[in-house]
Amino acid sequence: MIARIAEQRFSGPRMVLIATLAMGLTAPGQTASVSVFIDPIIADLGLGRTAVSTAYMIGTLAGALALPRVGRAVDRHGVRRVMAVVVIAFGAACAGLSLAQDLLGLTLGFIGVRMLGQGALGLCAATLVSRWYARRRGRVVSLQIAVGGGVIALSPVPLERIIAAADWRTAMLVEAAVVVCLLLPPTLLWARDRPADLGQFVDGDPANGRGSSAERGATRAEAMRRPFFWVLVSVFATAGFFNAAVGFHLIALLGERGLSSAEAAANFLPQAIAGTAATLLVGAVLDRAGPRPVIAFAMLAFATAFVWGTLAEPGWSAAGFGVLFGGCGNALRAIENGLTPQLFGTAHLGALRGVVSGVTITCSAFAPLLYALCHSWTGSFSLVLRLSALVPLAVMVAALTVPLPPAPSEQGSRLTG
Repeated sequence: MIARIAEQRFSGPRMVLIATLAMGLTAPGQTASVSVFIDPIIADLGLGRTAVSTAYMIGTLAGALALPRVGRAVDRHGVRRVMAVVVIAFGAACAGLSLAQDLLGLTLGFIGVRMLGQGALGLCAATLVSRWYARRRGRVVSLQIAVGGGVIALSPVPLERIIAAADWRTAMLVEAAVVVCLLLPPTLLWARDRPADLGQFVDGDPANGRGSSAERGATRAEAMRRPFFWVLVSVFATAGFFNAAVGFHLIALLGERGLSSAEAAANFLPQAIAGTAATLLVGAVLDRAGPRPVIAFAMLAFATAFVWGTLAEPGWSAAGFGVLFGGCGNALRAIENGLTPQLFGTAHLGALRGVVSGVTITCSAFAPLLYALCHSWTGSFSLVLRLSALVPLAVMVAALTVPLPPAPSEQGSRLTG
């Protein structure tokens, strides 16, 4: 029997492809894509920038509040079923946003795309991969984040062209059609929650004894009582908060350092390249190194990036800031995605990811506003950047001192698939 199962082609790579596609198609709910719609929406609806920004913040916060329930639904009903529902609802939310005629409609639309895109669909994508791999989890999760993140980063280009050729409502409808048509069929036809659903083994290796439908790991309540779980939450929240804060104000921030608007905008390129490279590197390292040194090194580098931002000058100095900041921001996401299942198991991974994502998205909602307030009080971003460096340093200390949780085999209870 084992020999026959071993002869089957391992379906893990197929799950990686589906999850990577899902990660990339969270784009309509991500800030990078939404940003190209803001000015057309302001012009079309006659709303102020502050009102639109507030609607976006409300949408982000509402989406964050729903994520713990989405995570529990993933654990209860499986990734495949939940992701199919999310894809349909996400497409409907994009279509609904295209019909917005006033501030209320816009706010409701933002709630839908943020909750279902950035939140629920991203959670499903990360959970699907983690349950198919253990020994190579770091590498495959990092590959998923790198490729999916690249799709998100590139999405503003075609969207801007569609908006220029037609209007923002048409572009939003195109996004709705792309999400449903490209993602729903593979989700229903090929996605599976666990290797046991196909009689296969985690990592495709029968010798590792992981082929049963039983999983172990901490429940959400158990994990939340473990101090190191909050270290991982802090890792992801730090990345989310500062990526949102610095990314939102990057043009003005680098403008203070003498860069033109075009030079500051071009800084996104080294950030994207470094982010992809760092994500792939972290994936390889996570499969070999312990969690403490990986987190500590990444946090120290992130703190250095903030200090560098106060000293950057046009040319290689500014590019170096972009490389360090972009590389660290993406690396921290890969670290959390790889370490959460490694340290707390996969039995209740959806619920755990719901907590992590909910906290992170909540933090990112307030980040641009807090940076803006600090800038208005001091007239510069230098002070807030120096203060920001203290946050990753604090997380670094916690990662080095907080006790690690017991092995996942000693946590929680079994789940049968």
